[in-house]
This record gives sequence, structure tokens and C-alpha cells, in this order.
Amino acid sequence: MKKAIRSLTWLLVIIAGLTALNGTATLLNDSGREGWWNGASWVPELALDLQGGTQITLAAQLQSGETVSSQQLDQAVTIIRQRIDSAGVSESEITKQGTQNIVVSIPGRPDNATLERIEASAKLSFRPVLFTGAASTAAVGGEGDGATASPSATPYTPNPDLESTPTTSPTNGSDLAYITPQLADVYENYDCAADNDLATAPDDEPLVTCSTDGTSKYILGPVEVQGSDISDATNGLATDSQGNSTNTWAVNLEFNGQGSDQFAEVTSRLVSLQAPQNQFAVTLDNQVITAPSANAAITDGRAQITGQFTQDSSKSLADQLKFGALPLSFSVQSNETITATLGQTQLVSGLIAGLIGLILVVVYSLIQYRALAFVTVLSLVIAAVLTYLVIAILSWREGYRLSLAGVTGLIVAIGITADSFIVYFERIRDELRDGRILENAVESGWKRAIRTIVASDTVNFLAAITLFILAVGNVKGFALTLGITTVIDLIVVSLFTHPMLQLIARTRFFGEGHSFSGLNPKALGAVYRGRAQFREPVVASGRKRAGGREAVIRQTIAERKAAEKNTRPVDESTRDEGKNS
Repeated sequence: MKKAIRSLTWLLVIIAGLTALNGTATLLNDSGREGWWNGASWVPELALDLQGGTQITLAAQLQSGETVSSQQLDQAVTIIRQRIDSAGVSESEITKQGTQNIVVSIPGRPDNATLERIEASAKLSFRPVLFTGAASTAAVGGEGDGATASPSATPYTPNPDLESTPTTSPTNGSDLAYITPQLADVYENYDCAADNDLATAPDDEPLVTCSTDGTSKYILGPVEVQGSDISDATNGLATDSQGNSTNTWAVNLEFNGQGSDQFAEVTSRLVSLQAPQNQFAVTLDNQVITAPSANAAITDGRAQITGQFTQDSSKSLADQLKFGALPLSFSVQSNETITATLGQTQLVSGLIAGLIGLILVVVYSLIQYRALAFVTVLSLVIAAVLTYLVIAILSWREGYRLSLAGVTGLIVAIGITADSFIVYFERIRDELRDGRILENAVESGWKRAIRTIVASDTVNFLAAITLFILAVGNVKGFALTLGITTVIDLIVVSLFTHPMLQLIARTRFFGEGHSFSGLNPKALGAVYRGRAQFREPVVASGRKRAGGREAVIRQTIAERKAAEKNTRPVDESTRDEGKNS
């Protein structure tokens, strides 16, 4: 009793926890506050085939005489897919079209951050600041100044009469010898509202550029750390030096071995310099995202980009940096709304098919197991509640969208769950046929059934993992739902079905084997096995009961031989010989 109640309590805790998580996130999202709960809802989002969405055609931007290789397009498709569907569950479709175009189909209406994530080349680099008129408001690992702008004014043309070569050879990236008269003239006349045609330079040369919000100008030294040396990039709430959250969003970077060494060397040098040379500019496509000052050398290869980020913009930047730059530049050739490829009719048909399957399972359970069928029905209800809550949370937390393939996975789950119940119930019946009382049969049957259930669910789960890793698109959605429902099946059987049978086994209706309980030992053909004895079920009304026939079928070889010996006619001559001897 204690074990059963404890298991049911844990199940209630899980359901309550998932409900509270989704409910709290939905309330916070409805209040308009930004955070990890953005987009939270009780209703899972639908995929492209059921809802429709947006189709964006990207055209490669090529210079005269340039061509696009198939490998470059394949690489671009992979990077874009990772940027907008890194978890592989949003049901987005990214395909090549012709020899120069990529078609991106996204469920629903994407926001601006998603569109920028698709198009941006995201070339990140780290350059030391040589000069700027803007004071630094940040430190490395602290708060910076990030935003977006759209330049439109006329760019400045450099004066060719001014000296463009340093008079002395610079000794490091922070050497002011890089600032030539021509570079100083460009800085003085550069308009941050202009097109950033001048904001380009080889990695080993200085650069004049502006911050992404267009409010600050910089003269930057050569690139000292490449963005390609970033091993991981994630977004999250920034923390101060004591580890406390500052409630501002940031992008956390982890460098590889080479990048860690280079970053440690540069920050160690900048610490000893005066402002603004103690600043280290982080540039994205040659525009300064943030330029924090170095207060300490960072030797562990972990840095943080902070600024005026929102959750969406920080995630967009983190995805761009994590998955790399596109091998080509693209422009949006078309952006149009597309209708659902299957639509609500197919969704309704799928749900009706699932309902019919559920009804058939219930009807079969009533016929085969009678009153025991209510355990089956309640178990299916619990499994449905858990599945819905998990899918709803994945929908707003990981971008999961329910496609028709996912609906198919949910329908298949009904059969998987019902199969577990049947295995368990039949094991209990076998124990009752062997003459055990119901309480003992429930425990013995569980020990035998759980091994079969775990083996079966393990095979299903491994198949789901394999499909999820190797497949793309709708097949991933099917694999995900199959994996989720398989895990939930084990939870329901362990924390609900088994405890419920432990409890009902102690009731008079089931414990005494009522004829409608589905666990009547006599109806099942229970037999008693004593020491070297075998007895068939009691024969009623001059004929054997159906349970008796079943008991005969289930006899072992030894039992059959014993039965034949007891019923075989004895030869009189043999009997007399035995007496004489």
C-alpha cells in the first residue's frame, strides 16, 4: 500500500510540475514581459503542412565572372537549417532551387530576428581599439552597447594625397603607428549613417568603422582573434563578478585552444593600456557590436558579449556565431505567404483515426478484461495528459511544431501503451492460473512483465533516436513524438498502472475474483499444484468448463504424463502378477 501510494504521489508531482511550468510561463508571456517564457501557450504550434507559413527565396550575390559551386550551396543550406532549426523540430524546410537559389519555408510568420538570422553572413572578429570618441561603458564580461541601424547617407571617399603607410613598423595590434594621416582623415570625415563601403579591410590592416547603432566611430587595429575560433555560443542572462544575474541578456562565448591562447594574450596586453586603447572591439560583419574595456586578463577561454540585447536578438547572434558564416552572400529575392499543404481537413482526419483506434482499444479491453478495462482507460488518459503537457512545453521552449507525421506518432503511441497493459494483465492471469491469490499474482506478474515492457520500449526508443539523428523534416517530428510517448509509457505503467493494480487487488470485488472483474481464477482455469500432484479444474454440470480446457492446453509434459497415468486403464494380468510377486 505504501509503495503504491508513493508511486501515485510521484505521478501527481510530475503532472502538477509540468502544469505549473506551462501555466506560469503562459501567464508571464501574456503579461508582455520578456524572458525564457516568450511564446508560451497552452496550445502547441502547428507545422508547415497543417498551418502554412512563409516562403523566402534567397539569391546568391555574385561578382562579375563568379560562379556558385554545389558544395557552397549545400554548406549554406546546412548553416541556414542549423540557424533556424537547430533542434530539428520546427518542421522548417530548406532546399536548393536551381544553381544559385535557396528556398526557405518557415511555419507561421517569422519575426525580423529570424529573417536576419537566415540572411546574415555573421563574420565575427576581435580587434583592439586604437582610437574612438566614445567612452567605454563596459568591461570584458560586462555590459556593452549593441543595437542595429540602417545606414543611408553618402559615403566618404579617402584622400589619395595623404600618407597611407605607417612611418614605423607596428609592434602589436594596439600600436598607434597604424593610424596614418589618411586613416585619421577617413575617421574624421566618416559618416556612420553612410553605407559602410569603407568599413572593410583585410584582417591584418586597421579598420575605420562604427557601432551597429551608428552612434560611435572607431579606429580599430588588425584582427587578433577570429570568430572561427569560437567553439560554442549561447545566449542567457548576464551575470556580474559575484555570479549574480543582472537581468540583461548576453551572448556567452567559448573559444577553442588556439582562440583561448590568443584571447588571453590580447587581454593581458590591454589591461596595462590607457583608454581607449584598453578596449577590445567585437565586430560583426565589420561593425562594432560592443567595445568593452579589459579589466583583467581572460585566460580560461570564456567571454561574454553584453549590450542592449533582447532574448530574441541575443539568440539570433548566438546562433549565427555558433553555426558559422555563410559561404556566400544572399539577398531576399521573394518573400511570400504559402498555404498549408495538407490543412485542417487532414488534421481532423488524423485525430478521428486516433479516436477510432482509442475506442477500439477500450472495446477490446472491456471484452477481454471486463472491469479491469477501467485501469486501461485511466492509464491512457494519464498518458494523454502527460504527452500534451510535454508537447505544449516543447512547442514554446524548443520551437517544436506538430505536423501530420507527429500526429501519426501520437496515434502509434496508443498501440504501444495498450501493448504494455496487455503484457502486464496476461502475466497476472498466468499467475492466477498457477493458483496464486490476486495480491501475489500482481507482484509476481509485475516482475515478469516489466522486463518484457522495458525490452519492447527500449527497441522503440532506439528506433526513434536513430530516426531523429539521421532524418530531416517531418520524419524528425515523427521520431520525436515516438520517443516522447515511449518514455511516457514507461512512466505511466510504473507510476500508475502497477500501483492501481496493487490497490484494487486488496478490494473485495477484484480480490475475491468477481465474475465481471476479469480476474476470476475459476474462469481463467486455475489449477492447484501440490507435491508431485496435478488436478484439473472442477467439472461443473457434467461437462468441463472452458477454463478447464485452457488448463489442459497449458499443461507441462510432466503434468500430461501424470494425467495420462491416472486415467490409463490397468491391465488385470499385470495386476495379478504384481500381487503374486
